[in-house]
Amino acid sequence: MARDSRRRRASESKSDRMAEATAAPPPPPRGDTDRDKAVDALMVLLTEQPFERIGLADVAARAGIKLSALRAEFGSTLAIFAAHIKDIDKAVLDGDDDDMAEEPARERLFDVLMRRLELMAPYKEAVRSMLRSARRNPGLTLALNRMAVRSQTWMLEAAGISATGPRGALRAQGGALMFARVVEAWLEGEDDEDSLDLAMAALNRGLASAERWDGFVSDIISLPRCLIRRRPRRRHARYEDDADFEAA
Repeated sequence: MARDSRRRRASESKSDRMAEATAAPPPPPRGDTDRDKAVDALMVLLTEQPFERIGLADVAARAGIKLSALRAEFGSTLAIFAAHIKDIDKAVLDGDDDDMAEEPARERLFDVLMRRLELMAPYKEAVRSMLRSARRNPGLTLALNRMAVRSQTWMLEAAGISATGPRGALRAQGGALMFARVVEAWLEGEDDEDSLDLAMAALNRGLASAERWDGFVSDIISLPRCLIRRRPRRRHARYEDDADFEAA
């Protein structure tokens, strides 16, 4: 009962924070450096035009910096967007997880990913624009997937779930695909409250599926060990049959 009560309180507080965040105005500039100005400029430009139409000169002009200064920081517009993703990662990791420390892994990951969505809220239209461009460009889709997998590796670790080794790589890729569906649901909402409800429902479904998949992966990983233990006995029996045949 106490655990259920903590879960309800955590979910309610998260819902309240999300409702406030999605209604908040755009965030203030992230900093005064050329890097920060360039990232902010790209995110604004994405709300005005597709990613594929945004040039480096456009970003420099909107940021109010020289093209040479932009080149010193980034090599492409995609690298600028990757810097935005990294900033979101860092902000999520800076969050306070003390109130979730005793919760199950699923609840901890739910909290981490909802915090990520909260931080993405001011950039909602830019995210919508980027995903629209990705649907038309397979190369961009693959690049965004690599960024998402890298981010989900950190999100898993933040939730206390191992993201190391082959199994961790599968978890990160699965998490990236799951969160992409959550973001799509979030973008479909008619208003901020509806977006939140759709996102939370999609995340709950995704985490339930992920738990089943993780158990399935555990079973698959255990199979080779079982086969290795059995194989010598079968090989030994075959060799004995061959010896008997030769003796006859």
